[in-house]
Amino acid sequence: MSVNDAFKALSDPTRRKILDLLKNGDLTAGEIADNFDMTKPSISNHLNLLKQAGLVWVERRGQNIVYSLNTSVFQDIMKWMIDLQQSKVQR
Repeated sequence: MSVNDAFKALSDPTRRKILDLLKNGDLTAGEIADNFDMTKPSISNHLNLLKQAGLVWVERRGQNIVYSLNTSVFQDIMKWMIDLQQSKVQR
């Protein structure tokens, strides 16, 4: 995971909405897709980009693929932003 990958993934409103849904708990791919008016392959593409960016964890449970937030990546992003802000203040 790179910060660039995370920011690229976060740049899309659909992916941000997926992350917002996951803040309430784990969801299957189908449960996530039910919240959108787009094809399941399109949702799958968004989920893959979130996975590649390290923003979500993926676990197979029987026939379902379950997604959950990877909060450690968000912590890394927040640390980077705080460090950036502190360097600006110190100048």
